[in-house]
Amino acid sequence: MNPLVNYFRNLHEIHSSQAAVKETSYYGTLETLLNEIGKTLKPRVRCIINLRNQGAGLPDGGLFNVDQFPKNQELEPFTAIFPERGAIEIKGTKEDIKKIAASEQVQKYWQKYGQVLVSNYRDFLLIGRNSQGQPVELEAYSLAPSEAEFWLKTSNPSKFAAEHGDSLLEYLKRVLLQAAPITSPADVAWFLASYARDAKARLEHHSDLPALANIRQALENALGIKFEREQGNKFFRSTLVQTLFYGLFSAWVLWHKQNLNREDKEDKFDWKSAAHHLHVPMLAILFEQIAAPSKLKSLGLVEVLNWTGAALNRVRREEFFRQFDEGQAVQYFYEPFLQAFDPDLRKELGVWYTPPEIVRYMVARVDRVLREELNIEDGLANPDVYVLDPCCGTGAYLVEVLRYITDTLQENGAGALAMALVKKAAIERIFGFEILTAPFVVAHLQLGLFLQSLGVPLIEDSERVGIYLTNALTGWQPPDEESKQKIQQLQLSFPELNKEREAADEVKRGKPILVILGNPPYNAFAGTSPAEEAGLVEVYKQGLISDWGIKKFNLDELYVRFFRLAERCISENTGKGVVCYISNFSYLGDPSFVVMRQRFLQEFDRLWFDCLNGDSRETGKLTPEGNPDPSVFSTQYNKEGIRVGTTIGLMVRKEVRNKNVDVYFRHFWGVAKREQLLDSLNNQDFDAFYQVSNPEQSNRYSFRPSDVSSHYLAWPKLTDLSCQDSSLIIPLQGMDEDRANALIDYDQDILSLRMQKYFDKTTDWDEFLTLKTGLSRDSASFDAKTVRKKAHQLDSFKENNLKRYNFRPYDTRWCYITLAPNVWKRVRPDLYVQYTYKNLFLLSRSKGVAQPEGIPFLFTQSLFARDCMRGHAVAFPMLIYPSAKHEAKKQDKLFNVESYTTVKTKANLSEKSRQYLNELGINNLDENIENASLIWLHSLAIGYSPLYLRENADGIRQDFPRIPLPNSQELLIKSAQLGQAIASLLDTENPVIGVTKKPTPALQKIALISCTDGGNLNPDKGDLIINVGWGHGGKNGVTMPGKGKAIARQYTTAEMSVISPEMRKLLGTTTYDIYLNDRAYWQNIPARVWEYTIGGYQVIKKWLSYREEKLLGRGLTIAEVQEVSEMTRRITAIILLESDLDDNYQNIKTAVYSF
Repeated sequence: MNPLVNYFRNLHEIHSSQAAVKETSYYGTLETLLNEIGKTLKPRVRCIINLRNQGAGLPDGGLFNVDQFPKNQELEPFTAIFPERGAIEIKGTKEDIKKIAASEQVQKYWQKYGQVLVSNYRDFLLIGRNSQGQPVELEAYSLAPSEAEFWLKTSNPSKFAAEHGDSLLEYLKRVLLQAAPITSPADVAWFLASYARDAKARLEHHSDLPALANIRQALENALGIKFEREQGNKFFRSTLVQTLFYGLFSAWVLWHKQNLNREDKEDKFDWKSAAHHLHVPMLAILFEQIAAPSKLKSLGLVEVLNWTGAALNRVRREEFFRQFDEGQAVQYFYEPFLQAFDPDLRKELGVWYTPPEIVRYMVARVDRVLREELNIEDGLANPDVYVLDPCCGTGAYLVEVLRYITDTLQENGAGALAMALVKKAAIERIFGFEILTAPFVVAHLQLGLFLQSLGVPLIEDSERVGIYLTNALTGWQPPDEESKQKIQQLQLSFPELNKEREAADEVKRGKPILVILGNPPYNAFAGTSPAEEAGLVEVYKQGLISDWGIKKFNLDELYVRFFRLAERCISENTGKGVVCYISNFSYLGDPSFVVMRQRFLQEFDRLWFDCLNGDSRETGKLTPEGNPDPSVFSTQYNKEGIRVGTTIGLMVRKEVRNKNVDVYFRHFWGVAKREQLLDSLNNQDFDAFYQVSNPEQSNRYSFRPSDVSSHYLAWPKLTDLSCQDSSLIIPLQGMDEDRANALIDYDQDILSLRMQKYFDKTTDWDEFLTLKTGLSRDSASFDAKTVRKKAHQLDSFKENNLKRYNFRPYDTRWCYITLAPNVWKRVRPDLYVQYTYKNLFLLSRSKGVAQPEGIPFLFTQSLFARDCMRGHAVAFPMLIYPSAKHEAKKQDKLFNVESYTTVKTKANLSEKSRQYLNELGINNLDENIENASLIWLHSLAIGYSPLYLRENADGIRQDFPRIPLPNSQELLIKSAQLGQAIASLLDTENPVIGVTKKPTPALQKIALISCTDGGNLNPDKGDLIINVGWGHGGKNGVTMPGKGKAIARQYTTAEMSVISPEMRKLLGTTTYDIYLNDRAYWQNIPARVWEYTIGGYQVIKKWLSYREEKLLGRGLTIAEVQEVSEMTRRITAIILLESDLDDNYQNIKTAVYSF
């Protein structure tokens, strides 16, 4: 729980008891608060109440670095320990904080301990030393202006904590760290971010920001963006705060550098003179405008900047700059700042620091391509090579380019002029664009420090590197009349900002950019995107619907715009050049990007793709062998990395175009892929280490090499087999609850009671809230109270609306169906109609997103979740019944299927499928469900063939699976019979003789529930509780699988006696014992059965993950334990059919019908 909530609650409870004294009764609450905060710091800080007298009286408390405490000693030596972080003086809430601070007692403490935190529980004031060693009030914080108001607010602890949470916690962290030495870039970053968060919180209380209206308009005009709605306001406030604090930081760094060479050295930095030290005119004027005294005062920021200046003056500069000048400033400084200051903005913009190995690799590859493909002998060092990083962030790529130029010039014997040439390049032809002020400042610092390290520092006020604060995605075309007016207005109000815009536009329109490289942001920030920028990717959408039938696509991720910018710049402006980005890898093969890929193939001659994988959705961040495959952005400084998979795309366009386009692709997996990338630079024949891709229309111009059999692309897709009836869109989409499973449950009776409460009009809203379900919590586009009210008007509880629901493979639960708007996120009425007629469904998905995906097919007679397969499950029904749109316009009719007097059905078959079956002599398709189902059961049999999945892996992953149809009735019927066997084994609602009912001797030994001591299990004593870590709660209530307890072993003699060698070959040579807890386990789950994956889910492990006691709230029932045994035996039976399934596929491959 939030420590502030506890603080306020405990204060209120003690105060309300009427049994407390005004001061000491509350000591424990403040001690607890400070210790909760202190334990988050490194080293931890500990508050101890009531210190012994060390010569200045008895302080109410002291703050200690825990490293001060003796280890393994008696407590007596503790008497000599001095509270390193200061003393504490506490009085009752009625006392005035200023008077307490001025008291003789506090003065004694200050003289003894050097720092005193004074508090009356509602106010905090830190007393420390000034530069002359005299007492000074440092930082203060007030929770309420009066005692009465304070106690009133504590009566609602959560609300009170929400008002002050971040700000007070940040303040108290700074107090606990005030006496600690500040020596590292990370330390400075934390303090700057802490003060910046305080400043941002103060700005949020000035929603209209009248004092900054002019600067807001100027930034909009200069950056070509609009700060619209609250998201835009948030971005604007963040921009202001970043400008203030990074301007202040930059000025401090430059002040230090200048101070080193001065005879009259200044001991203290004065933040009020910061603008004087900023040598980028635009930044200086921006800082001056924001930091004008009148504006700062009205915004309440003077106090915060005073604190910031004081913190900078506490830095041990010699130690700080020893680290900062080593070139690791960004990872030690900017990353921690942005993460601490505004993690939401960082995430929304997709701002991630690029690891140095990636930067070095990309720059080296660009240099090599310039030399080998464009015949530019000196590569990046050639004075005609203009380079742009359009999203330069902190300048990592630009510094590496300059380093590469430096090495080349030295190798070429440039001698004493080499460094001057590097400086000339940094100023005249190596460019960077950035829209965020904080990284913009750091980029200037980084390049300035690099040039300084070469002995060619920038001359103050007259020189600057080619990094500009601008929107890289706009301004490439001459301005229209409206833009010209804005430019004129900008010139009048802020000529320095306009000069920055002009310089950036000169690069955009006047420089022959030959290289574009970098790490574009992954996301667009809502509220700032102008029409010019958003229109960039329209060319990538042309024909998606009309030519490719792709109706749902998402090309609005920001990195796609940067690709279009680069493509247009190289192909249309310069006519030749190189593009090298690291980005989301979706564009490599995702159907939505097919037109984008076509464009690249038209505009570039050679393309190389280094797929770095590391995707949480497609591969679960695992290699094909099941080993860890973290994001390439996962480093010791940012261990989380990012969720999406990434790729380095390198594309070159030659002045004289090639007749054929060459596309090369390779994978990198595992924890060492950054090092492997660098090692690959040593390869003499680079192309030899890639696979050759063959993008063509049939594979949607995928850049990934295809792994398909020679005839795969001639076979029909599932969608080609299905009826395309205008009254019903097939395949049918799966249901999407998105209400934290409030409409879903393992237990029918529990769900029934919950939904009765929901529809009970006598249960008022406050009472319903106590149930704490997803139907009572607001979320995006879901106003819980309003939706319930509407549901009461349109619907009522019906017991018959409790239906079986395929939640995950082999995980069938109960759900409650209502068509009242927005109760379900997407209830899928058409699916429900097809289900009510006891239809059967073959499930698949539009493309594979999981790695491994396993089997991309399911079969069910139940309703099903959209996510019962990764990539979103869709259904192909066997028959088509009257649709909801035409036959059930009213909800009552939808739920009362029996009211339909006549039902006209037809088989779910396309005209070509009907023709095929007729040619085989199979008729009566609409009247005979067995005949109508033949193709679909045959598809199921093909889909469960391991050989089919191996031979056609890439084709299956890219789209709906394609199915070979046999050219004889005999082969089709035989295949469908195999499919029926699979369907029965997938159907959890009905037993299978020899498998779940009267199992064979071999299956009897599979997943046998057992006790570790050989005795009996007692559910009443908790023997069926799962508590070994199979699952845990993730973000937003998502269940995440855990490691659990699975013990691999050899088969026992008894187990071997009933398993033939052929069976062991199919099931695996080892088996597992899978534990519920330390006492109960399922004995003998063969390795391949345990690992069996359907739709991207490891079936048994996924089932267990949802039923960990901490998530389920109870132990398993006996029926649920048996369910695992039966599930395991069903999967075992499927695996034992694999030889027959492969033979069936082989036979059909050699006798395929030409569809």
